[in-house]
Amino acid sequence: MPPPLLANVAIDFFRKGGPIMWPIALVTVFAVCILFERLWWWLRYARSRQPKVLDAVLEALENGNAAQAQTLSANATDPVLRVLHAGINHRHASLQGALQAAAGIELRAAGRYLTAMDTIITLAPLLGLLGTVTGIMGSFQSIGGSELAVEKVTGGIGEALIATACGLGIAIMTLIPYNWFHAKVATLQHEIETAASNVEVFVATKN
Repeated sequence: MPPPLLANVAIDFFRKGGPIMWPIALVTVFAVCILFERLWWWLRYARSRQPKVLDAVLEALENGNAAQAQTLSANATDPVLRVLHAGINHRHASLQGALQAAAGIELRAAGRYLTAMDTIITLAPLLGLLGTVTGIMGSFQSIGGSELAVEKVTGGIGEALIATACGLGIAIMTLIPYNWFHAKVATLQHEIETAASNVEVFVATKN
């Protein structure tokens, strides 16, 4: 199908969905923007990981060489290493508090926009349902008129179905990556907690 013809079909489809398609379109744009932003963030996260440096830092702490561990973790791009570096810098004051504060910053960045995605998953089907109600109401108004127009009745039903399908489609499109992002955050949290626990044990043992 040629691009101009495809665009005309999409515009006609949008118009047949009724006025509720405007907020649905806005939610769609918002969801797509969040999806691409989160994908880009996790791509940069994957490139920032430094597993060999992390092993070297933990080995240095196990050997009681906190200064070396501090040097190795300085200017790290790995979120786990940044948490450990914050804890090592405050090992004589409040190790646990520093680890928790740094972990909170990293997890907040990893879980950014997850609440918005959760809202979209709930909001999109509700907007579709609202479109269903307004479309059916339009059909019943046509039936109750003095002249029964089949086009108006079928148009109202079509509006209801289009709005419902679009709302459900947005929710499904957002739900799958939302669950994936949520699982990635949980994995990062587990890695941070495991590494932080090792730091606390090594520091407590060597002091």
